[in-house]
Amino acid sequence: MSKQADDHLKLGWETISSTPGRPRQVTLKRVVSNAYYAMFHCLAESNANLIVGGQNSNRSKGAWAQTYRALGHNEARNKCKNQNMMRRFPDEINRFADVFCTMQFKREEADYNPDSRLALVDAAFALLDAEDAINEFRNVDRKDRLAFAVYLLINLRGPK
Repeated sequence: MSKQADDHLKLGWETISSTPGRPRQVTLKRVVSNAYYAMFHCLAESNANLIVGGQNSNRSKGAWAQTYRALGHNEARNKCKNQNMMRRFPDEINRFADVFCTMQFKREEADYNPDSRLALVDAAFALLDAEDAINEFRNVDRKDRLAFAVYLLINLRGPK
């Protein structure tokens, strides 16, 4: 469904499996980053496909790209943490949102905290968690994923 998401997961698994011996911290941190970006790109592509149209539809490439790029990292995290709004979505979307927030935190630690240390198992579990959440998310009814896309990309006005 999402080439970028699948490519990030594949790269993470390839990195783990092709690293002989004990992987360096930079390698493990890159894998955690791949796990987060797989989720981010899964969500960005889903949003664009649902709002503008999928690959085989008669869609505007410019509108699709603009919608894809409209997802902000911090805004998405903040909306995913809003329990008053998130309770309106199915469990699978809530799980995706929880894992998304966790992966974003882990990626920020991996990328910006020079003192953070990871074990190989930490990197592997990050990939597994991301992969599971993505697979569940992809199986959610279209109408619920569309409602989630609108929630993430369009600011609420008026009474909440």
